[in-house]
Amino acid sequence: MLLKIISVVLLAMAATAHARPYIPADDKQIVERLPSRNDPAQKDFQRLRKQLAQKPDDLAAASELAQKYINEARNDGDPRYLGYAQAVLKPWWNLPQPPVPVLVLRATLLQSTHQFPAALADLNAVLKQDRDNAQAWLTRATVQQVQGQYAQAKNSCMHLYALAPELITATCLSNIGSLNGDADKSYAMLVDAYKKNGNTDPGVSVWVMTLLAEMAVRRSDTAAAEQWYRQAMQLLPPDSYLLGSYADFLLDRKRAAEVIPLLKDKTRVDALLLRYALALQAVNAAEASTQREALGQRFAAAMMRGDTVHQREQARYELQLKGNAAAALKLAQLNWEVQKEAADVRIYLEAAVAAGDIRAAAPVLAWIRQTGLQDAALTPLVSRLSGLVQGGAA
Repeated sequence: MLLKIISVVLLAMAATAHARPYIPADDKQIVERLPSRNDPAQKDFQRLRKQLAQKPDDLAAASELAQKYINEARNDGDPRYLGYAQAVLKPWWNLPQPPVPVLVLRATLLQSTHQFPAALADLNAVLKQDRDNAQAWLTRATVQQVQGQYAQAKNSCMHLYALAPELITATCLSNIGSLNGDADKSYAMLVDAYKKNGNTDPGVSVWVMTLLAEMAVRRSDTAAAEQWYRQAMQLLPPDSYLLGSYADFLLDRKRAAEVIPLLKDKTRVDALLLRYALALQAVNAAEASTQREALGQRFAAAMMRGDTVHQREQARYELQLKGNAAAALKLAQLNWEVQKEAADVRIYLEAAVAAGDIRAAAPVLAWIRQTGLQDAALTPLVSRLSGLVQGGAA
């Protein structure tokens, strides 16, 4: 149960790292290395697919296979596995009242594509039937947090006290508290909980250490953040979310040269290609323009498909790689309507400053005051914009 619970949150963290079709630069370039048949995950897929082929209505096997596909999507950022998961659940997907396991998995898949209201509807349906479903409460808290609904997210976390291990509950509450005006206390609480429960599953440890690193960054504790990132990177092969988070940490500290080898072989994932291109640009590498163009092609293809999941990354692309502040601000505003994480706040304010559109920043500044969000990266932006708003510069 613990691994199933944690995989949902890790997928939510990794949702922005999914890849799109990739066009290689030349015929000699390796597009993809196929998984080995001896890979334990592939063996599990094969076993469960065979079981389902013999008995297509086996809900337990279908749920297990869908969960494993979700885990794989989280591990390597490949969105195809999310499609495989949905296909496995097809016999139950469109039922008026799907079984509880399908509702939880469907909610997980819906939130991965930012269909948050639909995901919450499924989770609420689960909790009407099963108030003790820890996975549903944790996923619900995650979706609410991404939307900036901190009071509701805390309420969802509180239900975990009697249902989940102490570290899971503490992580849920601390992560939200760190974004909702209680950064120092929340960080200290989670450090303490992790020290008391350190002998846990490696996947859980990586999740907790990644969040601790991000909390430390927001608190301007660079040394602690570096330590947590390095521990997480060494414990397990890093997934796309951890790689992207650590890359941002390095880029912000003018350490782009370290990002290049970290992400050189990970550019199939759009969010990682963005950071790779930013690192190349920072060191004036000859390859920078090629990677910038490749990323632009991916975003153009996504827009043609009506895919709006990656508007935050596209806003960064427009602002930081193309220098198009107006386009970046428009994308950041559209993204803000859907999700309100610290990174969403940052790109919105950066774009507003660059575009010289002070009035556009007013709703976000008000939201920061309301929530008490503490983030060292936002402090100079907020100070500058608040001063201009008060001075009537808009």
